[in-house]
Amino acid sequence: MNKLDEVDAAALRRTLDEVTEAKAAKRLMVGLAYKQGVRVETLAEWYGIPRSTVYSWLDRLEERPIDEAIADEQRPGRPPKLAPGQRADLERTLRRAPGAFGFEGSSWTPALLQKYVGQRFGVEYSLGHARRLLREITNDG
Repeated sequence: MNKLDEVDAAALRRTLDEVTEAKAAKRLMVGLAYKQGVRVETLAEWYGIPRSTVYSWLDRLEERPIDEAIADEQRPGRPPKLAPGQRADLERTLRRAPGAFGFEGSSWTPALLQKYVGQRFGVEYSLGHARRLLREITNDG
């Protein structure tokens, strides 16, 4: 028995017509092409992905409902360094000028945010993370 023998190609096509995410569509197209006889090595080359990834996608399509198989799995990631209350405090702080907290400058910069968070909360962030955090907070508000 070959992979995906029990997977309905029509169901894959119907799902492909409905998906809006590129990665989900790519997984479905890989599954459909495989069912039509395209080899794993060829699919890996066409889509620029490792063969192990193709096999993983095919296994998921075979073992799970289609909607689950094409979705990204949740990745836990690293827990935030700031507690929710600290994050809310930082968001309020960033609405005011740095001068209100003893810093020079009329607007927050990643370096100022990095220094403030270190002094206020004892948390160290890289400059790159401080930049992302500043962008994230100021774009949310």
